[in-house]
Order: sequence, then C-alpha cells, then structure tokens
Amino acid sequence: MEAIAEFDIEVLSDYELEPRRRTGGKPMPGLQHVLTQKNLVVELTVKYRRLYTALPEITLEMPENPDCVPDVAIYAASSIQFEPDAIRMETMPLTTIEIMSPCQTDDELVAKTDRYFWAGVKSCWVVLPSFRAILVYSQSRKYQFFVEDSTLTDPATGIELAVSEIFR
Repeated sequence: MEAIAEFDIEVLSDYELEPRRRTGGKPMPGLQHVLTQKNLVVELTVKYRRLYTALPEITLEMPENPDCVPDVAIYAASSIQFEPDAIRMETMPLTTIEIMSPCQTDDELVAKTDRYFWAGVKSCWVVLPSFRAILVYSQSRKYQFFVEDSTLTDPATGIELAVSEIFR
C-alpha cells in the first residue's frame, strides 16, 4: 500500500496532455454528453453511411486561431479517405455539431457557430441534452428548434433524424 501512496498520479504523459493543449484545455465531457455524442454518430452512420461520414472530436484547422474541435463533424463520404492519416482537417465539414456541457454558456456556442459559418461550414447543430432539444443553424443566428417528439431536418444536407433517438 505504501508504494501506491508514493506514486505521483497527477503526472500526465505528453500523449495525455496533447489533446488539452490542442483544444485549449477543453474539459472532459460528462455522461450525458458522451451518450448523446455516441447516439448521434451511430444514427448518422446507420442512416447516412453512403452519403456522409460523421467524425467525432476531429480538429479543424480554422482560418483564424485557435483551431476548433467540434463534438461531431459531418463530411461528404466521398471526401474522406482513410489514408493518408491526418491530425487536423484543412477542409471544413458540411456540418458541425456541438453538444452543450454544463460548463459552457449559450453565448460560447453561438460564437462557435459564427466561426464555423465564417470558415465555410454549411450548417451547425447545437445539442441541448438537458432540454432534449437540438438547434439547427442554417446560417449565423438563424436556426430551427427541434424537440424530443419531432424529426430534425437539416436543409443543408437533407439529413433527417428522430430527435428521440438521440436522447435515449
């Protein structure tokens, strides 16, 4: 037992520190966030695999620093190649998805959607797990609000998802 007490658990390897450096210390997500993110990726993959590729936590090389790491980025399936490997995506996705965490403010997420649109993204989703709702932005500051008993529709991509499937 004494040997364990002497071990410095607070020391992180460079590998463990890198994601925090790259994302400006982005906090670790909670359970609601992780489940919502997983459900989004699964639903998008099951229903739209031939058309789109949903990439969780991929770094986007933004025109102005800092880079962004959306919770999910949606690309046309034909635009994503397995090789060569990439640490950052230079090409903007069609859609970004941000899932609100308890430590984020709505102003922060709106500012992120503004940056995404400025960089060329066609639509942005802001997911509100506590409300079981999703805002789909078609341009800066213009959105549609979808609740649990409705079907989300994204005019930029044609994607349609039952909101209830995201929050199960």
